[in-house]
Amino acid sequence: MGTPHPAERVKLFIAIMHAPDFDPAPVMDRLKGRFGEVEAGYGPVGFSWSDYYAPEMGSGLQKFYAVFCRTIERGELPGIKLWTNDMEAVYARDGKRSVNIDPGYLARDKLVLATTKDFFHRLYLGRGIYGEVTLHLRDGIYRFFSWTYPDYQEKKLHELLFKARASLVGELRKQGTSGKSAR
Repeated sequence: MGTPHPAERVKLFIAIMHAPDFDPAPVMDRLKGRFGEVEAGYGPVGFSWSDYYAPEMGSGLQKFYAVFCRTIERGELPGIKLWTNDMEAVYARDGKRSVNIDPGYLARDKLVLATTKDFFHRLYLGRGIYGEVTLHLRDGIYRFFSWTYPDYQEKKLHELLFKARASLVGELRKQGTSGKSAR
């Protein structure tokens, strides 16, 4: 029989996609004001993997990925997702989003994204928010699933995650955890 214990802390991860004529600097300022400094980032890169967002946000979308310095409790993710949804509404124009803010967290063995959409591979986290394991780390490689969005399969994004994971594992070791995954 296993013994329940508190989950290890994780790094906050946020992906920001925006219309080409939208300045994401105020969004980043608000994110930093709430969550602290960004430890590592990747982008902006052109979002060319899907036209799903084009009817709402237009074409030529840009995307930036950020991992924040401070760690969070995993249970904070639903509240963070609701807050970022409210922020999207603040920057909407004529009822359409100009920015899409997708929070998640980086654990030592996976990247989890928050969503409002239920599906077979997503677990309910509370407050109308679901969590999706988007990537998992095995044998030193980030691996993806059939549902993983194409941009999360990119090597440069994995490099960002490895960099942030190294500091996370260091912090976990300082806190007295092994930094190793149990199976």
